[in-house]
Amino acid sequence: MKIKNISIILIALFISSTITAQDFQGIATYKSHRKVDLKMGGEEMSNEMKERLQEQIRKQFQQEYTLTFNKNESIYKQNEKLETPAPAQSGGMVVQIQQGSDIMYKNIKENRYSNKAEVFGKQFLIKDSLSNRKWELVNETKNIGKYTCYKATFTEEVEEQTLNEKNEITSVASERTSSVWYTPQIPVNNGPEEFHGLPGLILEVNDGDLTLVCSKIVINPEEEVRIVEPTKGKVVTQTEFDEIMDKKTEEMMENFKSRNAHEEGERRMIRIGG
Repeated sequence: MKIKNISIILIALFISSTITAQDFQGIATYKSHRKVDLKMGGEEMSNEMKERLQEQIRKQFQQEYTLTFNKNESIYKQNEKLETPAPAQSGGMVVQIQQGSDIMYKNIKENRYSNKAEVFGKQFLIKDSLSNRKWELVNETKNIGKYTCYKATFTEEVEEQTLNEKNEITSVASERTSSVWYTPQIPVNNGPEEFHGLPGLILEVNDGDLTLVCSKIVINPEEEVRIVEPTKGKVVTQTEFDEIMDKKTEEMMENFKSRNAHEEGERRMIRIGG
């Protein structure tokens, strides 16, 4: 009889833990930092002025994001700031960082995502399948807050458009290795932005110049989490959206080439996040 009682208790505990896992919800807050290394020529700008301008740009890139998630779905979006950062300026040059207002919905169970993005006043809804990255698990651990995290890396080839020394638009391909830290203590196959595919929530991302670090997590909050897939915007695939962005980037570079480099009060627009 005692053995049967123990078996019944174990079965009850298993059922209870399964139900808890199915109802698992959370809200994670991430802070972003981005390395800035602008190649700014011209003897009229001292090294001190250049460094001051780059520091102002770095502050504009510092943002806060929220990932609202359950076992199968998530919404990732930038938190609104009470004040808009002033444009970075030094020596007559003004650099305005135009932030994106994307809302990224992921459905891990159905292996798809919907990303609402606004580009130059026009809204798009990017619908596509989630990429299945082949993560390499690394035998390294560290703590982020109270969570034990494990490292994973992924290497891919990226292509960027740039202006060469002859002021010509060229495409430059290079390999980029992204590293992330995930914790199995939060059993969801998810993370910020497009990152997912590991046995635990991703709490830190180092992706080229971009770093995302989780600063706060609330598990199973008192108020029920609502995850609503975005529906507004022109529906395109990721490939179609990338082609649109490449065309816009090329247009901006052509406009930049045709401008007078010595124009006083030059304003350069840099857009991130879509």
